[in-house]
Amino acid sequence: MMPITDHPLRYQLANELHARPFPTVGAPSRAAYLAIKPAQNGAGRDRALDRAHLLDLLDRYGAAHPQPDATHYSGQLGKHFLKWESHTEFVTYTLFGEGIADRPFDAATFGVFPQDWLETAPGVRITSALIRIERENDDTAITDKARDWFVPESLAISRVLEDQLVIAGDFRIDPAGHMRFAIFARDGAGDRRVGRVVQRICEIETYKAMSMLGLARARDLGPRLGELDDRLTALVGDMSGALSRPEDTLGALLHIAAELESIVHTTSFRFTATAAYETIVNQRIAVLREDRFRGRQTFAEFMMRRFDPAMRTVTSTQARLQAMSDRALRAGDLLRTRVDVERSAQSQTLLASMDRRADMQLRLQTTVEGLSVVAISYYGVNLVAYMAYPLASALDLSKGMLTALVTPLVIGAVWWGVRRIRKAMH
Repeated sequence: MMPITDHPLRYQLANELHARPFPTVGAPSRAAYLAIKPAQNGAGRDRALDRAHLLDLLDRYGAAHPQPDATHYSGQLGKHFLKWESHTEFVTYTLFGEGIADRPFDAATFGVFPQDWLETAPGVRITSALIRIERENDDTAITDKARDWFVPESLAISRVLEDQLVIAGDFRIDPAGHMRFAIFARDGAGDRRVGRVVQRICEIETYKAMSMLGLARARDLGPRLGELDDRLTALVGDMSGALSRPEDTLGALLHIAAELESIVHTTSFRFTATAAYETIVNQRIAVLREDRFRGRQTFAEFMMRRFDPAMRTVTSTQARLQAMSDRALRAGDLLRTRVDVERSAQSQTLLASMDRRADMQLRLQTTVEGLSVVAISYYGVNLVAYMAYPLASALDLSKGMLTALVTPLVIGAVWWGVRRIRKAMH
């Protein structure tokens, strides 16, 4: 029996689900996280530059290289463990080290990334974070440390995964330029579970930062959209009255519609990506299964109060942009319809005028035909009279009598001839 033929991508797609395993992180330990994104067009970046940058770092520590065209890598980097991932718009580096420094959130771990290597990165830092992982069962000790390490009004802290861990952070950038997060693992929390929580926190921070790029774009668009909205409103208002030059109004509407369509095109990817990143942030928080820690706000509540309004701003800007684009197109259609109706009315007036002129021409033609009959008859009578003069003596008729007798006959013949010609032409 011949085996069934597999799809060419079957194994590749199946392995993709296992391509980014969670790290195994013991406690106490520390982690340094870095996300790099090109300043513009991250999705269209040259990924070969990302790989070259990674290989440069690995070569400095004599570490093994990943497979060609790999989108992820994990391996030892000196005394630390490195996890590298390539995403649609950015790449991430996560360093794990055993033990914790006496000074909380000491940036020495981040120093594993050489300064000159950071300066040659093919992009800019979108976010970076220092993560401190401790074993701690005493909630009072956790409360004291969180109060000392984080800004109280921004602190988010919660129990996660059935109280096996407590996570804390304030989503503020410290003097060294990093975010700070703390993970307090209970004695029963395994290293794999700790690693999953570390990964989730890094993803929450990264996708939150990427989502906020949409807010910056929405704010930049605000003044321009307001200006275009005012112009569009004024043009639509003018359409309700008499238009001196409808072509100019239509041209202005089409210019606004074209500009709005251009803005829609240039912002579509960013706004769509923002919605996708927002969904990921909420999903990553949901899988932590948070419970409140001593009445403090959870990560979900922090996002609801601070992050969700920003995302609603992006959504409303996108909806406003689409509504304005649709309104400009509708206004253009209405104006074209109005112009067509006015031109139709002008055409009807012109046709009526042409009908009147045709009637006048017909009457004039009839008049001219009558005059033509008289004129032709006049010359015809003279010609016939001249030809009939020799008969006048034989018939004992005077020239006047002969002319009088000939005249009705000539006129009748001319009239009949002109009538035949007119009927033949029509």
